[in-house]
This record gives sequence, structure tokens and C-alpha cells, in this order.
Amino acid sequence: MTLRTLESLGDLAGTRVVVRCDLNVPLRDGEIADDGRVRASVPTLTRLLDAGASVTVISHLGRPDGAPNPKYSLAPVAERLGELLGREVEFVPGTAADAQPGTGAVTVLENLRFDPRETSKDAGERREYAEAIAKHGTAFVSDGFGVVHRAQASVFELAQVLPSAAGLLIADELSVLERLTERPEKPYAVVLGGSKVSDKLGVIDHLLPRVDALLIGGGMLFTFLAAQGHAVGKSLLEQDQIPVVQEYLRRADELGVTLLVPTDVVVASAFSADADHETVPADAIESSSFGADGIGLDIGPDTAEAFAKTIAGSRTVFWNGPMGVFEFPAFAAGTQRVAEALTQVDGLSVVGGGDSAAAVRALGFSDDRFGHISTGGGASLEFLEGKRLPGLEVLGWEPGA
Repeated sequence: MTLRTLESLGDLAGTRVVVRCDLNVPLRDGEIADDGRVRASVPTLTRLLDAGASVTVISHLGRPDGAPNPKYSLAPVAERLGELLGREVEFVPGTAADAQPGTGAVTVLENLRFDPRETSKDAGERREYAEAIAKHGTAFVSDGFGVVHRAQASVFELAQVLPSAAGLLIADELSVLERLTERPEKPYAVVLGGSKVSDKLGVIDHLLPRVDALLIGGGMLFTFLAAQGHAVGKSLLEQDQIPVVQEYLRRADELGVTLLVPTDVVVASAFSADADHETVPADAIESSSFGADGIGLDIGPDTAEAFAKTIAGSRTVFWNGPMGVFEFPAFAAGTQRVAEALTQVDGLSVVGGGDSAAAVRALGFSDDRFGHISTGGGASLEFLEGKRLPGLEVLGWEPGA
């Protein structure tokens, strides 16, 4: 079977379609800090509206623990969606199951996770919630790629209750990720950062035989340095993962994969935006001015340039995870340089959602400078790990189909 797309739903003129978007955006003092996911939902909604359908948009926001919480209301997101669509959007308060169906062309229901059944481990409870939501339409379009790795009521059961299909965003994300796993143009480089090696083990394991180069940054780099026998001061370290990393180093050498571990790092006196800091060789972290109390917060400039050279010379690049604590300007240079290199790739460059997407926007890069910015960090990683994704399989997708 292949993924069911919008065309499979037939003529939608005069119908109301429930659309599961991923509008889980960061909020600061009630204001949207990054509207990337809201903008990503617009093409599917526009396609449906142009086809003569009315739409009811559903989504989660944050983790309100199954109860209404004004802090996690979708009201500001609905307002922003109206601005992007250039039309009035009706926001319906209350829980999605109890709300009255909307009457306008575009309706946004309140946060799905205000009801504990959305994320219940009991399939029967999820089914009950999905049937309650189904009253808001006669067809269902799943377009929240960031949640397709979850068996949740609005992702899995709702696709069984109503005639269902994938939206444009999911179809696009899937097309890109299949290029990364099934037919990547060579040379192929993967850049991994973020805090923990343990979050990326599945990706490393699945992609190592497929890539030409694997570049390691972020907090996880210190476990790699420790696996090579280097002291890392008070830097983030997963001691229990050292044997696993040593095996990856061995496998990379056996497979002929270039595995780049930083040769220099930026070490600070503390985890603070204004902490004293200096650049030192990666094998001499405890020789810095801060001794064994030093904490690594970014890759160094030599490493950044080596990474940039490998990235720019590749035809396919996937990047997930910042190179350092980019939220602090003093430790953003490594992430900035990697992002710049991705914009220069003559081929496919993919920013793998999550913190990476937030980083490129925070550092001033526009989305169109990259081949693709994923809206789903966790979903992207699980796809690249080769895991089964229930939110895609319920729409007819099968790996390798």
C-alpha cells in the first residue's frame, strides 16, 4: 500500500474536513516565539479551502497533563493562523470533544490534550475521544508530521473513524526522508548535535552504513571524546554510553565512514551566557584556565571550519541538533557556521526539526536558504532509525513501498 493523499478523498466541495495540524509552537508570555509550524500548515489548509471545503483545525500545544490550562491555549495560534491565511478564523474554546461544530470556513478547536483521552494508553479511551472529535467533519486529513510517531487519538484512531488521507506537509516530509534513507545522492553527510548521545543511538546505528561522513557536535561530543580516552571536565557526559560509542568508532573505521569528532572546543567556567570562556584543544579540556571545573559549551573554530568543508562538499546533508548552547551568543558560533555551510550545499540540505529548526531561525536564517526544514524532530529521528510510525501506517504507508 502507498500513502493516501488528498486526491483519494474525492470531491470535497461543500464538506467539512477535520485537519490534524502540528501547531505546537513555543510561546513566551503568551506570544508565539517561532511560527514555523503554523506557516507549515497553511498549504494544506489553503488547498482544502480552494477545493470548496470548510476546515476544522485540531492540534495539541505543550503538555497540559489532560486538563484545561490557559497557559497552553491555542487562542494565540488561531489568531496567527488567521493572519497567515488572510481570512477570519473562528476559535472554539472548551474541550474538542464537547465543543459545538464551527460554522465558519476555518475553525480552530482548543488544545486536544486538555482531554486525557488524547494520549491515553488505553486504545478504547482514545477511540472514544476520536469518535467525539469526528462530529466536526466528514473526512480527516492528517498533516501534523511532528506527531506521526505517536499512537494518539487524533493521529491514529481518528484516521480509522473517518475517511482519511495525508496532507501536503506529511507527503512532503515523507518524500524528503525517503530520499535520505533510500536514495541519497553521494557524498552523504549527517551532522548530529544536541545534548545526549542516548537520544541519537538509533539514528547513528541505522545511518552509519549509509553515510560517507558523520559529524558529532553538541553536548554529545564529550561522550565521544571520553570514548577516545580524553578527560572532559564538567562537560555533559553519559558515562554508561562510552562502550556503545567506542563500538560506533570501531564500526565507522571498518565501514570507511569519516567520523569527525571535534578537535577543539569552547570551554567555559560555568553554564552561563556571560561565563568566562576560552578555546582549547579537545584533548586538553582540563588544561584550560578552569581546570577540571571547565564545561564545554560549543565546538571550536577549527572544528567548525572542518565541519563546514565536509558539509559544503556533500550532495546530501542531514543535520539534527545544535553544535553548542546557541541560545547564549558567546557559544553560538559553531551552530552558526554549520547552518551557513548547509546553505551552500549543492544538493539536498535538510534541517531535522526541533532545536535545529529553532536555532537556524534564531540565528537569522530564512527557511528558503535550506532544501528542507522538518517540522518534526522526534518523528524525523524515528523515521531515520527505521522505526514504525503508526500515524503514517494508518494512512496506508509502508516502509519501502
